[in-house]
Amino acid sequence: MKLYFRLIWLILTQSRRSRSSLLGPVDTSFRVLPNDLDALFHVNNGVYLTLMDLGRTDLLLRSNVFSKIRKKGWYPVLAAETIRFKRSLKLWQRFIIRTRVVGWDERSIYLEQQFLSRDKLIAKAVVDARFLSKKGGAVRPDELLAFLELDSGSPVLEPWVETWVSANRQMSMELEEAHADI
Repeated sequence: MKLYFRLIWLILTQSRRSRSSLLGPVDTSFRVLPNDLDALFHVNNGVYLTLMDLGRTDLLLRSNVFSKIRKKGWYPVLAAETIRFKRSLKLWQRFIIRTRVVGWDERSIYLEQQFLSRDKLIAKAVVDARFLSKKGGAVRPDELLAFLELDSGSPVLEPWVETWVSANRQMSMELEEAHADI
């Protein structure tokens, strides 16, 4: 994570922001800074993905999950993410990242993250998040949710998310096959 000052600010000010369930949504506020820009003076596409890390961290902090999973030795990682851009963000522009869990299955938790400025959609992303243990191995979503005492079933995934999950699984199988050939 390259945005350490924003991360530190997020951690230091998290007690001032409203609490949330792990499912969200949470709105994390930002302003475009000079180091977010590319040569065309709009937010670089890679910066969006890094800012999304902060939105997910804010969700974990505000749902009081961050410290619980950390004590357990668990940590989140991403398996895949896709973003679609609609508009540009410019220098000094204020925006929010709205982060929410849209569902889960036996392997992953899926999140939607929207970039909004003045109630206009700037970009929308979907993320395949997983949790690993420092002791080794993956933490299944049902194990994580049981530990956090969230016993509800997954919301039904929207059809486009199901299609995205399926396409990513196919790509994952192709990567595994290619790795086996090495």
